Amino acid sequence: MKIATFWYDGMRLVGRVSADGTMITQFFLGGRGHEAGALALMERLSAGDCLEQGAPLPLSEVRLDAPLPHPRRNIFCVGKNYRAHAREFARSGFDSSSAKAGDEVPSDPIIFSKVPETVIPSGAPIRIPTGVSEAVDYEAELAVVIGRGGRGIAAGQAMEHVWGYTIINDVTARDWQSRHRQWLLGKSFDTFCPMGPWLVSADELDGTDTRVRSWVNGELRQDGRTSDFIFTIPQLIQTISAGVTLYPGDIIATGTPAGVGIGFDPPRYLKPGDRVRIEIDGLGVLENPVE
Repeated sequence: MKIATFWYDGMRLVGRVSADGTMITQFFLGGRGHEAGALALMERLSAGDCLEQGAPLPLSEVRLDAPLPHPRRNIFCVGKNYRAHAREFARSGFDSSSAKAGDEVPSDPIIFSKVPETVIPSGAPIRIPTGVSEAVDYEAELAVVIGRGGRGIAAGQAMEHVWGYTIINDVTARDWQSRHRQWLLGKSFDTFCPMGPWLVSADELDGTDTRVRSWVNGELRQDGRTSDFIFTIPQLIQTISAGVTLYPGDIIATGTPAGVGIGFDPPRYLKPGDRVRIEIDGLGVLENPVE
């Protein structure tokens, strides 16, 4: 099932995208759907509710929003979950998580977060804050969306709690990430979490083995597979839920492959006029201009 949050006739709605990608059928979610997008659907489905649907609309007549435009809380993010990226980040000199040589590849998941207000849809501009940061970077990531909540979830049962997936660009102010020696501020500037174009359910996409790529101005920068994760999706869910209760609609961004701007010499940061395109097989395309 492919779920999109969209605007039609001045209202934010949630619907199911047809298999051929040409039509979208609205779910009737009441006022909560207008506020929360697909989060309202996650909550209703987790409660076992049966949902009425409207008449199909041509997808070409609607404007897509981020599927979860107002996450219930911070987005859980994973640092250094591909070995090649872990090494390129350590070489950059910006990695405060590596105290000494040999620390490049973490022995346990590095978990941080982005505030909900960072989320923007595909097509909306990533805004570089003038005079605030001169080192804004891109990170293509598969994001896991929780469908059934819980605490103390064992790795063996973790995939039963996954509803599906979407694409995230974990935009980062590298200078702030380094200066403050933690990652929340540098990850949480306004517009720093492009998300979309929709959610795809776990029965239609194997998130444990799919291809993740990014381009900047048409140049391929990142190309990895989620099968190369250092920590698998079940391990991440087990780690986070050990002490933190997960809820339907929670988002876990699973880390980025090598090829980010900080990995080049000299670094190739985003600048106004750039365009970042991310594609994950089975999920589609997330594309945003830079202003």
